[in-house]
Parts: sequence; structure tokens; C-alpha cells
Amino acid sequence: MDGATQIFSPNFDSRPDGAGVSLVVIHAISLPPDRFGGAGVEQLFTNRLDPLEHPYYAGIHHLRVSAHYFVRRSGQLIRFVAPEMRAWHAGVSRWRARERCNDFSVGIELEGCDTLPFEAMQYTVLAKLLNDLCERFPIEDIVGHSDIAPGRKTDPGPFFDWARLRDELVRIGAPKGVVDCLAGNTESGASAESVDRMRWPFPLAERPE
Repeated sequence: MDGATQIFSPNFDSRPDGAGVSLVVIHAISLPPDRFGGAGVEQLFTNRLDPLEHPYYAGIHHLRVSAHYFVRRSGQLIRFVAPEMRAWHAGVSRWRARERCNDFSVGIELEGCDTLPFEAMQYTVLAKLLNDLCERFPIEDIVGHSDIAPGRKTDPGPFFDWARLRDELVRIGAPKGVVDCLAGNTESGASAESVDRMRWPFPLAERPE
């Protein structure tokens, strides 16, 4: 997508032969947890997270993960992995009876958390990115991380407004086929109890203090 800042992540590989892109997975992340605007996400996705910078980082700095795109609260769009390649964002996952969603999906991280609404600019940038991806690939579904890993993940969380995303797609003139990719999704992702129990990437009770 035009206007995206390019930051290279080494955490990707080729998709399996014959595995076309048919799914988009929306995530939410903030590092440190519930704090915005820092370099933690970029450092995690480029294997440069300092375990001494924050206590939480000691438990995750070894992870080798990535996403194709990251949308900051400001609306800045960062691309870490080309969408033709396989980023490592989904983990253990399943959608429409298919395992290993990394094989056939594009992962988009939004800077956010389970306890605060997302910014208007994030919905605008996300809608434009989704429209662009649907023009390039035969996307069938746009879902949340919690949809492909229920019980394990809660993001993008209960404050992600699927109806608002749908309205934004309509506002920018996205084709009906793009809007229809959201048709099977629910309005919110997680109960209050599960939000308290699970946060990316560890349950809240297991976070380092």
C-alpha cells in the first residue's frame, strides 16, 4: 500500500506451494502493555527487544514473531513483511477447518489493547489497507485473532468496533465484496472475564511484574 513505512523483519518465510492468500487477521498489540507510541513493537518484530528495558520484555524478547503490517494510534502504517510472504503472526490457529493460518493469511497489528477504544485514524487506514489487499488477493474473510485462536487469544478485543470498520469501508467506496468479507464476524471479541485472564502473548496472571 502506498504511504507505508518499510521496516524489514527477518521473521518470515515462503508460503507453502499452492497456499494463496484468502484470509486477513486483525490483531492488537502494545508494548509495554497498555502503553502507546514507543518502539517496543518494532523492536520485537525485528528481534531487537531489550529484556532489561522493561520487566515485561524479559518474558518475550526471545520470541520470533512478526506481522505484515502495523497501524499506530497516529495512523502511521508500517510494513514489516511483504504480503506475498508468510509472516509469523497467527500461532496455533484454525479457520474454516484449515490449520496453520499463517500459511494463507495476512496479519495486521493495530496499536491498541483490550481496555481502550481504537483511534478513528486507525479505522481509516485499516479500511484502505483492507481494500488494497482485497484488490491484490482473493480474500474471503477478514477476522480477528480471537476468531482463529478462540480461548487462546482475545485480540483485537472488545473495544474493536467491527461495525465502524464496515462503515469506513463503505465510506471509502470499497466494493461490496470487500465489505461482505466481514459478514461472518461478531461485533466484539471477548467477555470481561477472558479479557482479565488473557492478554497477548501471556495470561495476565503470568506477566512479569
